[in-house]
This record gives sequence, C-alpha cells and structure tokens, in this order.
Amino acid sequence: MTSESQMIRSLTELVADVLADQRLRLDANDTHLSPEQEIETAKNTVRAELTRLAAKRPLDTWPPIDEEAVVREVVAQVLGLGRLEALLADPEVSDIHVRGHDSVWVKLRDGRRERRRAIADSDEELISLIRRAGTRFSRTEKRFDAGTPELNMQLPDGSRLFAVMEVSTRPSLIIRRHRFELSSLDELRERDVFDHEVQSLLAAMVRSRRNVVIAGGTGSGKTTLLRALLNEVPQNERIVTIEDAYELGLEHFADRHPDYDALQSRSANIEGEGEVTLADLTRMALRMDPDRVIVGEVRGAEAFPMLMAMSQGNNGSMCTMHADGTRSVFPKLAAYVSMASTGLPVETVNVIVASAIHFVVFIENRDGRRRVASICEVVDTDGNNIISNEIVSRTGNQRTRWPFPLRTSTRQLLEQHGFRTDHAVMVTA
Repeated sequence: MTSESQMIRSLTELVADVLADQRLRLDANDTHLSPEQEIETAKNTVRAELTRLAAKRPLDTWPPIDEEAVVREVVAQVLGLGRLEALLADPEVSDIHVRGHDSVWVKLRDGRRERRRAIADSDEELISLIRRAGTRFSRTEKRFDAGTPELNMQLPDGSRLFAVMEVSTRPSLIIRRHRFELSSLDELRERDVFDHEVQSLLAAMVRSRRNVVIAGGTGSGKTTLLRALLNEVPQNERIVTIEDAYELGLEHFADRHPDYDALQSRSANIEGEGEVTLADLTRMALRMDPDRVIVGEVRGAEAFPMLMAMSQGNNGSMCTMHADGTRSVFPKLAAYVSMASTGLPVETVNVIVASAIHFVVFIENRDGRRRVASICEVVDTDGNNIISNEIVSRTGNQRTRWPFPLRTSTRQLLEQHGFRTDHAVMVTA
C-alpha cells in the first residue's frame, strides 16, 4: 500500500470517528445533521488534519499531493461510494461490472468496453462499500451478508445497483445507469434509433391510446424508448407506473407529467413478511383512477391483471418485456399468465392477449447501436396462435422497410393522431 493510500485510509477512519461522535451527541438532543452538513463537516475535518500533519513534518519529507483530490476521495469513502464515485461521475460510462475488488470493467456509451482501476483494496472492502450503499442510499436499510447474498436497489442518480456474494466465486457488483436526458422521440431519432416515419407511427400509437409492448434484450434500450413514448402522453392524463425499481424517472419530467403516481415492488423482510409483488401493484394501480397504467417490465404473474386492465378500458397502457423478437412476446405472455394460476386454457389466454395488445415494438442493440428492428400489429387469434402483421422491419444499417400494410381501421385511427407515411399502404380491415 502506498503512503498516499495509507494517508487516505487514516483520514477516512478519522472522519468516520468524528461523524460518529457528532451523531451520538446530536442524537442525545434529538437533532441531526443534514447530508450537506455532514459533507461539510467531513471536508473541514480532512483539511484541518492535512494542515496539522503538514505543520508537524519537514517540507522535504511531505509527498506531493492534490489536497482537494484527497478531500474528495475521503468524503467519497465515508459518505459516498469511494473510488466508485469517479465512475458514476463519468458521463461516458453506461454500465459498470465489478467482479472482486480488482476486476472492474465499464461499458461506454459508444459500445466499447474498458478495464478501469480497482475500486477497493480487497474483496472485504468491496463488500463494505456495497453494504454502505445499502445503508445510506436505500429508502429502507438493505442487508448484504451470507443470509441475504443479493442486493438490488436504486442509487440517488437513478442508476440501478445489483450485488451478489457467497453464491458467487467473488463478490460482484453491477451498476446500470439511466440517461434521463434521453427523453423524447426526437432525441432517439437523431441517434438513428428510427427514422422520421417510424417516429410518426410511434407517436400516433401513444396519442391514439394504443396498448404497446416494447420487447428487447438486456441493454437494448427498452426503458429509454418507453420513457420517450411516455413523454408523448398528453399532460392532462393521469399515469400510474409499476416497477421493480424506479427507472422511468417521471419525477425528472414533472412539467410533462404533473399527475402521476409511481409504485415499486418490495421484497419480504427477514421474517418472510411484507412482500409486495408487481401483481399486487397492478391491482392497486387499477384502484388509483389511472388514464394509463405503465408496467416497467413484465416477467411474471403481473401479466394477467395487466392484460385484463388493457382489455377492459385502460387503453394507452404500455410495458416492456425481455424477448428476442416481436413474435416471441406472445408465448412468453401466455407463460406469464399461467404463473398467475388462472387455470385458463391457452386459447382463452390468446383471446385476452389479442384483445389487449395492439402493437409490439422490438428494439435491439447490435454492435453498440440501438435500432427499432421490428413493429408488429396484433390482428387476431387462431386457437394456439396470435396473428400479427410485421408493419416495420429494419436489419442492421439497412433502410426501414414496411413489409406488410396496416389494416384500414388502424391506419385511419393513427392518421387522426398525426401518423404520416407513404410506405404503409392500406388494406381492407
């Protein structure tokens, strides 16, 4: 360990002790410091200690240091996430993958991957860092130990943190960051996610209150696209979102969505009680007078109440799903409905799916470039099969194709809400 690392560790322990003593004194008087006051106290403590150390040692033995950099690192160690803070502050980093303290990889916005320096000096220190995140940044304190070997939570900047220990060879940490600045269809079009005509189609789907499923793989941009579609919803409509973790970030766009509620699922406590599932939240949402119900990601029994809501008047609802194509959405939805123990035959489930969902949008991430690769219009059901037409297709860097026309009734409805294109030829409904 270098002399500077030793100094930072010593300063970290000092600041932690000072803050702990101060909290004890204030707790006795039933008062407390705000987060900003704690940060200022930590900074002042580090600066005072550096001044004291410099006065005691001859100048020629004092190693050259950047005092403010030391202050920032110590504060990050005590009140933040240590060396991880630098990665979180880097606007070019989209995802962070850590396996053990010394194997740190980042995925950049342009799709490249890079290895970065260790974020801790040992695996034990990495576990302590993760526990500190669970203590300081979660709405309710999260455990992370042999009895609870996984941690799933949201950081203050909206990033998603997942960590695991004991069941893995080394403690691992994954952070997925969300770009709330990418919040409109215009911005996604400028990044070549789709062209003007597909943008017109997507916007018209939302304005005409069509029910939409956004499908894609991990990191394909499903949540970003859903967020952009949400910002096409008129301001006078009430939105209720249902998520496993707050990722849509409607609070960042309060001017566009003044009337909304955001619901988040909750795992059981250590006694096995208090769990609130996405299916529970879906039923709650329907009692909250929503104009639209938005499910951040469907992956289980919540599919059934969501489909029922969509088919019984809550048109304009949307959700995301993990899938490798538009057509694989339908068997997955049938499987999810079966998890709700409804006992319905697959033919009945397909009738519900076909009556509830109007469009499926498939987005993919290929070679670091995100594209809307396919859009299907759900037409009908035939026994065990859902009938759908692929109205938009795009492969790699090819131009967008319109392989099958919209039904006349659908096209007329979309045109009433701004859809314009020369490619989607009408057919008889």
